[in-house]
Amino acid sequence: MYFRSKRNDDGRLSNALGSESGARSRLASRNSGRVNRPAKNGRARVFVKVPAALILLAPVCFWAQAATGSTAVSNARVPTYPLKVSVNGRYLVDRSNTPFLITGDVPQSIVTMASMEDAAIYFDDRHTHGFNAMWIDVLVAGPYYYYSPEDGSTYDGIRPFTGYVPGGTDTAHYDLTKPNEAYFARVDQILTLAANHGMVVFLDPIETGQWVPTLRNNGPGAAYAYGQYLGKRYKHFDNIIWLNGNDFNTWKDPGDDEVVRAVATGIKSVDPIHLQTIELNVETSSSFDDPTWSQIASVNSTYTYSSTYFQMWHSYNQRPIAPTFLIEGHYELGIDLGHPKDFGTPLVLRRQGYWAMLSGGKGQLYGNGYTCYFMPGWKYYIDTVGVAQLEIWRNFFSSLPWWDLIPDQDHTVVTAGFGSPGDLQTRVSKSDFSTASRTRDGSFVVAYLPTAREITVNMRNLKAQAIAKWFDPSNGTYTTISGGPFANTGTQHFTPPRKNHDGDGDWALLLDASHGSH
Repeated sequence: MYFRSKRNDDGRLSNALGSESGARSRLASRNSGRVNRPAKNGRARVFVKVPAALILLAPVCFWAQAATGSTAVSNARVPTYPLKVSVNGRYLVDRSNTPFLITGDVPQSIVTMASMEDAAIYFDDRHTHGFNAMWIDVLVAGPYYYYSPEDGSTYDGIRPFTGYVPGGTDTAHYDLTKPNEAYFARVDQILTLAANHGMVVFLDPIETGQWVPTLRNNGPGAAYAYGQYLGKRYKHFDNIIWLNGNDFNTWKDPGDDEVVRAVATGIKSVDPIHLQTIELNVETSSSFDDPTWSQIASVNSTYTYSSTYFQMWHSYNQRPIAPTFLIEGHYELGIDLGHPKDFGTPLVLRRQGYWAMLSGGKGQLYGNGYTCYFMPGWKYYIDTVGVAQLEIWRNFFSSLPWWDLIPDQDHTVVTAGFGSPGDLQTRVSKSDFSTASRTRDGSFVVAYLPTAREITVNMRNLKAQAIAKWFDPSNGTYTTISGGPFANTGTQHFTPPRKNHDGDGDWALLLDASHGSH
């Protein structure tokens, strides 16, 4: 999560509450409400600008804009865990073989930074908005995670381990073979809360942004024993997928890769049922870029700050075939993240999410700078435009056989007007590239246009004449295109309205031939 290392020149943690220009103006202003964190070990203080007016108005503003996307989920079907990989290897299913669309958030530091009361508030909110997955770290520590204690303790002072290996008494020298029962009982409680809300947890056993030195000092044997401890303790929690790594920038170092794999193999030795995956290096990576993990991981996680179609195609085409999803990209309420840098505006979040799904992905984890860290004031920034529009994204794809979508990598579906993909250095906000997918049986074609323009579709990809609709990803409304149904012969030109509800130019084209015949 590259967000944690991004600060402005004056030491303030960057945050954005709207457009790029709005974010810049807010950062330039000198508003009241700054929260200071004292410097430790000579490190520069981190400041979070929380303008008083925004604190008072944020819930009203966010809810007003989010209302169109809100959907009650109290009657939604709860998956039967544990999850497993589909027969064709392309997506996740639950125990009853129902496809599972990953719709997640990343409250990585909830174990240490939230009381059980606050954790319940958080899970209640995310359940209401239809989230079904959470990335949670077992161990969290500063300085990599701002606001978290550098000894890895919980907000009320419970440390994760009771002893140290020779060489020091800091986090890097914790003895992984001496877990603190009180700490891991807290992890138990969080996992139980998630289970009670019907959520799967991508559980990171020892995240690699902060804890690689600890693994090095303990060595492969102790790392393996720690993995066995976790595997035994949590093998009866059905709602887990083990997520190794996290900004694992040194995975090409054989020693570092060995100790991280030792934890995973220790888990697997006593818990072969739960799926595993890994997040590798920041900016752009896929789990299977490290071939040694293809023997452990069953899910190929895609991590990118570039336009998501590039790395998603890469993951989709890797072997062995495995489900892939967007594990991390740009965060809402965060600016200038990763590389290429960009702003976590609603439009950027929509682009990376729709591109991912139409480039072979089978879900995404949304990110929010406040709720990842449980920063001061996080409750004011939990129900955002991005969350509402993620609901819209989920509802749109849930209305389709999303698990059967095949990405149009060779432009045999959208044959003209798809724009330029750019390259890995092209900012998400600057790309005009259109991604598309079709279902194997020809029932549906879906294309996402980040900017309004005419596109040409090869209608032969459909099994029958099709109803055509424009879908507005900013408010979830459909507009039927006149002149239909359209024949499944030749090509057809489609041009969306100029602006959507948010005043942006992005639209999704839906061609539905599901009720027709050859």
